[in-house]
Amino acid sequence: MADFSAIAKWPNVPACYEWLSLDRRGDWRLQGERVTHRGLIDFLNKQYASDESGRWFVQNGPQRVYVDLACTPWIFRREGDAFVSHTGQPAGDIKAIYLDPEGNLLIEAQLGIGLLDDRDLAPLLGECVDAHGQPAEETAFAALLEGQNGDVFWRGHALQPTAAVHLEISHKFIRQPRP
Repeated sequence: MADFSAIAKWPNVPACYEWLSLDRRGDWRLQGERVTHRGLIDFLNKQYASDESGRWFVQNGPQRVYVDLACTPWIFRREGDAFVSHTGQPAGDIKAIYLDPEGNLLIEAQLGIGLLDDRDLAPLLGECVDAHGQPAEETAFAALLEGQNGDVFWRGHALQPTAAVHLEISHKFIRQPRP
């Protein structure tokens, strides 16, 4: 949970844009360079939050540093049978699973909408089945990529076609916040 206590002391510190980003694997980047310092990563993870308009930021004392998102506000990784976000928070119950035209697998979970880390994509797709419980065929995935229903399921959840732009609208987040 982000700490907002410094805002009361210094309420007029301008926000920062275009410095901090979250890449497709859940790595923080400062001006394009991957952050590797464990303490800084832990700080960024703890201070990560969103405002009422769907802009994600890191609270740095009295300043909000808005985050450019490569895809979604959360990046999910598999840990056994569960999913965990890039910040270490459990994703929680899965509500829906989407496949976009670029082949990204997106999970709508209790925590929010997140992109599945590409390193977990092939194993998860290998577990998908058709409506009869048989391994899903490539033609079914191709239909999903074209925006049609492919009758592909992962652990009881039907994979649904979607476009990334629809996710921003339906899940109320802004990929590139600007003043």
